[in-house]
Amino acid sequence: MGKTARVPRLTAVLAAAAAGAIALSGALPSSAAQPPEPIGSAMPGELAKAFETAATRYDVPREVLVGIGYAESHLDGHDGLPSQDNGYGVMHLAGNPTNPTMSEAAKLTGLPVEKLAKDSGSNIIGAAAVLDSYADKAGLQGSARKDLAKWYTVVAQYPHSADGPTARLYTDEVYRIIGLGVGAEGVTSAPKQVNPDRGSYANVAPLGTRTKASLAAADYPGAIWNPASASNYSVGRTSAVSTIVIHVTQGSYAGTISWFKNASAQVSAHYVVRSSDGQITQMVAEKDTAWHVRSANPYTIGIEHEGFVDQPSWFTDAMYRASAVLTKNIAERRGIPKDRAHIVGHNEVPGNDHTDPGPNWNWNYYMQLVNGGNPNPPTYNFTTYGSGVRVRSDAKVTAPIVATLAGPTQVFVVCQKQGDPVTAEGTTNNWWSKLRDQGGYMTNIYIDHPAAQLPGVPICT
Repeated sequence: MGKTARVPRLTAVLAAAAAGAIALSGALPSSAAQPPEPIGSAMPGELAKAFETAATRYDVPREVLVGIGYAESHLDGHDGLPSQDNGYGVMHLAGNPTNPTMSEAAKLTGLPVEKLAKDSGSNIIGAAAVLDSYADKAGLQGSARKDLAKWYTVVAQYPHSADGPTARLYTDEVYRIIGLGVGAEGVTSAPKQVNPDRGSYANVAPLGTRTKASLAAADYPGAIWNPASASNYSVGRTSAVSTIVIHVTQGSYAGTISWFKNASAQVSAHYVVRSSDGQITQMVAEKDTAWHVRSANPYTIGIEHEGFVDQPSWFTDAMYRASAVLTKNIAERRGIPKDRAHIVGHNEVPGNDHTDPGPNWNWNYYMQLVNGGNPNPPTYNFTTYGSGVRVRSDAKVTAPIVATLAGPTQVFVVCQKQGDPVTAEGTTNNWWSKLRDQGGYMTNIYIDHPAAQLPGVPICT
């Protein structure tokens, strides 16, 4: 669902790894070796005071509150309108069959639901009260309350995710934001590098871990396979696929994945694309009918994009590029013309009342990318969370290893490169990530990891 577009108030800034993370001389642009910059831009305001008040009243670290708020909404309350899974406000207090944070906040604070939904200060107070109650139940007391690392398992409870991997996906994103720092909507939070205590989640494989089965299930080679609940789509098709539909999630990436896995959602899409780096998750096989555009479901493939229609900060270049290559891949595999008659917005499909992707979606740029009109190769953030990241001088396994990096490591890579088979995560594949060329003096460098968290980006042809 969408609403009237507003003037953009922030721009997401994605920083590369901190200085020293890449051991190769010249492996990254000099600008990428600088300390991470905060996300967005800031001016003093009432929202900042609300975070201070909530943090103090409920003894919840301000960085945790701001990190959750930015992950959920980019600190925008969206005028009290709900997300697709019935979440409200800056902190996404929700009321659905699996997420009771709105009712919990009302009970804990005594504030009415309408105020919690529409007043940003109250919404932040409500979220802090909920987190405080979860921390109490977890036995997080005294000085431990000040330790950001100790809050990981508490934060993981907040979204009431469908499963452990989705909860870890959500919580890792919150801690990524804490590490980068935030400057948006008048709120600033300095970068704080935290080595989180994941507790039981340390044994949960993050989404993106590939197996033989998941590699075989995905229609698009760059996608992470993570199926939606069987209650949210129909097996098979009654019509030939002829149209690709562009959606905006009206919520976060992790939240959307979790919602599609919730049997009560009664909605799904084939693909979900992350804002920060263009990671792609496939949730419904293309041979099956996702429920995303009512009567048009039988002949369409749906691609959801993380964000909100009224907030252009979510529509990053990484998202556009990753999505465009996905759309190009689908269209060429299925013989769908790469034009605006066959690649359409949700709002353009007859019989639908949604407004996404909305006026902030740049159709001209997107279609230029779909049709190969941009001469610059796409780049993506690539993050490995373990140590022992290997860098080779070629995609072949026989090529020399020129460096081994400590994790976590975040670098920019171009689209996947097909090379010789590599055994990782118990399966053998030929996926390598190619580092962005550095002006001719650092070219054809590839990165992998013994337990590779391969990014959801396309394979080069």
